[in-house]
Amino acid sequence: MKVIICGAGQVGWQIARHLSSEKNDVTVVDNNAELVARATDTLDVSGIAGNASYPDVLTRAGARDADMIIAATFSDEVNMVTCQVAHSVFKIPRKIARLRSQSYLDVIYSDLYQRDHMPIDVVISPEREVAEQALRQLASPSTFDTEPFLGGDAELIGLVLEENCAVLNTPLKQLSELFSTLRATVVGIRRKGVLSVPSSADELYAGDQIYLCTHSDDMARCLEIFGKTNAKQERVLIIGGGNVGLSVAQRLEQSTARIHVKMIEANRACAERAADELERTIVLHGDGLDMELLEEANISNTDAVLAVTDDDKTNLLAAARAKSMGCPMAVSLVNDPTLSNLMKPLNIDAFINPRATTVSSILRHIRHGRVRAVYSIGDAEAEVIEAQILSSSPIAGRDIRDIEWPEGAIIGAIKKGDKVLRPIGGTKVEEGDVVVIFTLASDVPEVERLFQVNIDFF
Repeated sequence: MKVIICGAGQVGWQIARHLSSEKNDVTVVDNNAELVARATDTLDVSGIAGNASYPDVLTRAGARDADMIIAATFSDEVNMVTCQVAHSVFKIPRKIARLRSQSYLDVIYSDLYQRDHMPIDVVISPEREVAEQALRQLASPSTFDTEPFLGGDAELIGLVLEENCAVLNTPLKQLSELFSTLRATVVGIRRKGVLSVPSSADELYAGDQIYLCTHSDDMARCLEIFGKTNAKQERVLIIGGGNVGLSVAQRLEQSTARIHVKMIEANRACAERAADELERTIVLHGDGLDMELLEEANISNTDAVLAVTDDDKTNLLAAARAKSMGCPMAVSLVNDPTLSNLMKPLNIDAFINPRATTVSSILRHIRHGRVRAVYSIGDAEAEVIEAQILSSSPIAGRDIRDIEWPEGAIIGAIKKGDKVLRPIGGTKVEEGDVVVIFTLASDVPEVERLFQVNIDFF
């Protein structure tokens, strides 16, 4: 497949990395020659420096025989014009655009929108994607990460183990025997900052960050076994009234659960807009770091705080201050994944990375074949891949125990027909099965070979 990726920032680079590793013909286009050079130097891609919406630039990028174009520049207007030119001039069959402006999104998601006028097949809104992730996080307060798989039948969750966890210092093999009916698998352990895939002999210790793949119906029991409870979130404070904060507040207002929402926004015009568009949310104008304002918002009696301003440091500090003032749960929006290491020292429960969320969303919309979804863990340390088994796959027809797995890869769940199973050694992997694989970044190429996930995109 021949793909043109417009925009060589973090999102464009990550998409290019995924697609080029799967043997696609990828060309990256960006106005910034340094970003293009970074992509061509580190990835197996071609690069063109220039404005992505210019027909002559797209011609040089190979648009006349391209199968797909992904417009992910920083400009909504450039992304929309790029898709229009790709359609009208080059007849590129599939067009994906990242759009941020709420004004454009309101029109595109309305019944009045007609694709003939603006031919975009898939619109990705980072703010909407981040809002969805934030809502999932609020719904699962005892986890620091959560992502659905297998059509919602399975969940990847991240937990920090505390001293009160009853299964500490117990080999994972013994845990599987003790809870034989629990459809959950520990697929990753981050200990002292290092992420690894565990073996059956490994034990869990207090302070570990673990990743589990669990059947959605078993999630409550899984949390209980690991010493966690999902307390009901009745009072939520949102710090930041931009597109993300506004979207979360609107969704919480629409929820059937009566959740009391308050918002703090530093920009007066933005605060006034939020107050106009929200019905039940109390909007306060001021600094989310102001202790007096946090007290006015009754932070000590708030169940969760969500810091989603456009500044990472403000989000981290606001979340940490809210926790220090008695709020039991704090979630921070962090664009720079390297800052996620501050989560534990600052006592922040979870963070949301917009870039990783956007990349996962774009990949999910690209892949309509054997690969169903890809989710990035941490700072691209690992990936969770949902893929369907092909008859030509080297592992088709073999028991899991007989497959030579890469050291850094493990199957977390397997779906046979409409049943989701916890994979064990005697589970046979068959054609048509859908599997969820947790793999460290270094072992992704070997996983691609085993699962043959480098074909059939759309």
